[in-house]
Amino acid sequence: MDILLIAGLWLDGSAWDDVVPALKALGHRPVPLTLPGQGDGSTSATLDDQVTAVLAAVDSAPGKPVVVGHSAAATLAWLAADARPEKVAKVALIGGFPAADGRPYADFFEPENGVMPFPGWEPFEGPDSADLDETARRSFEAAAVPVPEGVTKGVVRLADERRFDVPVVLVCPEFSPAQAQEWIGAGDVPELAKAKHVEFIDIDSGHWPMVTKPAELARILAAAAADA
Repeated sequence: MDILLIAGLWLDGSAWDDVVPALKALGHRPVPLTLPGQGDGSTSATLDDQVTAVLAAVDSAPGKPVVVGHSAAATLAWLAADARPEKVAKVALIGGFPAADGRPYADFFEPENGVMPFPGWEPFEGPDSADLDETARRSFEAAAVPVPEGVTKGVVRLADERRFDVPVVLVCPEFSPAQAQEWIGAGDVPELAKAKHVEFIDIDSGHWPMVTKPAELARILAAAAADA
């Protein structure tokens, strides 16, 4: 099965380099995406450009793919389910939750000269980054791509309630499944509160399991695809 891999902010398709061979060995076809504005050299890309790229990958899949969104890109995966509910077999969200309709995509840090650069590790100290050693941190910083403001401040638009029929797997890295269920139950994640089929999977890692636990993450994604 095709498994489309969308990394979060500051990352391009190479973020999945250690996950791809493991998924191939498990019999799947991983397709890591490099999004407009995150690895193609564009600083003027918009959220719509990124959504268009994701939908192009969905449309080009020979069957129904599993769409994987990490961190902020959980929203991109959910936007794919909204735009192609009949085409997406399942959505897997890693360490992130889909933004609600009308909300900004990822307006988390102040932009500089039209882009939002990686802010350093201070905002991510604690469970997010505890499993990243100094070598991994330096590699992340060296590869980090400033994300265009047109992406981060883009407004999320959701329209088709059939998205709630698309099965969801929520992979919980720096937080537990119990915490995620509590947040959803409290109304903090309205999109997943309305989703009809949500499975919670724990993974003992920080916010970037594709870096620190690629083989385990691949097994989780392969299992999700097998059940799709």
